[in-house]
Amino acid sequence: MEHKTGLEEMYVMKDHRRLRCGFTTGSCAAAASKAAACMLFTGKPVETVDLMTPKGILLHLPVEDIAIKKASDGAISEVSCAVRKDGGDDPDATNGLLIYSRVKKSPEKEICIDGGVGVGRVTKPGLNQPVGNAAINSTPRKMIREGVREICTAFGYQGGIDVLISIPEGEETAKKTFNPRLGIVGGISVLGTSGIVMPMSEEALIRSIGVEMSMLHRNGGEYLVITPGNYGETFSHNMQGLDLTYEMKCSNFVGETIDLAEELGVKGILFIAHIGKFIKVSGGIMNTHSRNADSRAELMAAAALRSGASLDTVGQILNTNTTEEALDVLSDCGGDLLENTMKQVAQRVHFYLNNRCRGKLEIGAILFSSVKGYLAETDNARQLVEAINGQVADLKNRS
Repeated sequence: MEHKTGLEEMYVMKDHRRLRCGFTTGSCAAAASKAAACMLFTGKPVETVDLMTPKGILLHLPVEDIAIKKASDGAISEVSCAVRKDGGDDPDATNGLLIYSRVKKSPEKEICIDGGVGVGRVTKPGLNQPVGNAAINSTPRKMIREGVREICTAFGYQGGIDVLISIPEGEETAKKTFNPRLGIVGGISVLGTSGIVMPMSEEALIRSIGVEMSMLHRNGGEYLVITPGNYGETFSHNMQGLDLTYEMKCSNFVGETIDLAEELGVKGILFIAHIGKFIKVSGGIMNTHSRNADSRAELMAAAALRSGASLDTVGQILNTNTTEEALDVLSDCGGDLLENTMKQVAQRVHFYLNNRCRGKLEIGAILFSSVKGYLAETDNARQLVEAINGQVADLKNRS
């Protein structure tokens, strides 16, 4: 018989598809802790555990890999068990992982929570937990305490409980996440503000960008190097004379990244971006995912026309499928057409970046092609490079 988790009727519609919701690593840790605490007092295996999430949804989660240890006098000394992460239809690296909790009584009066194998540890300020703490965020910690306290109250126990969360596959899984960039070492984070995973949530991606930016800013990053993705990261690492201590990615969320920087008080951003992404920004498109808008050929054609291209050339550009093809058309025309068109694009990019931040940030961009390499930059790009390098030099001098 299939187990019912309580999420059977929860889904979101995306691109005409029904996507199943799931539950967070935080919910798994809290449920495993609650089940283990119950077995600590009863000595009887618990097959399923009920957990109320902060979102107000009651979960009914199966409990796996139970281990009940007894002392020499026969009393139960500690219990461990696991709950398996199910992220629904969200493409999450942690999906399917077993999240373990080991509980035992403590002479203290508190419920103490720590992370074991596979749970990351915070090494840099600016994150949800202080440096040195296990990367178990505040909401999962609260859920764990509430679940364990509920069991203690039910059995009239007023002493302390030690809770140790571990994720055997966590260290390997962490390599697929943002954690190494954030300064979380040794494993993954135990996360979740609602206890529920909404599949393919853009909000969650934007939050993760905000977390990384906050960490960089708290550690001295007044000026940031930001790339939309892997192409930009690779190109920036091949650039000479640019310090990348404060580099991060923003995916397609150019506008939201600027908003986050303004909110945090960041002074400046230098975007290093492939022309295929930022040709869209030259038209004021601040989310560069293809499902939101394209207009690459149209924007390239308009820039070429402003730069003196013939109507025949403009027509060829409009018939291209990729920006690399459009660059070839411009290059084949000879003269300065490619260079002048890229200058036009850079000017328009600068205009719309400034428009988004309302002039509150020093903001610019360097544009490149995977085939042709460097293409153009905004007028202030070199000043931003100097500011980026200068802040790193100042930080080294102070230390």
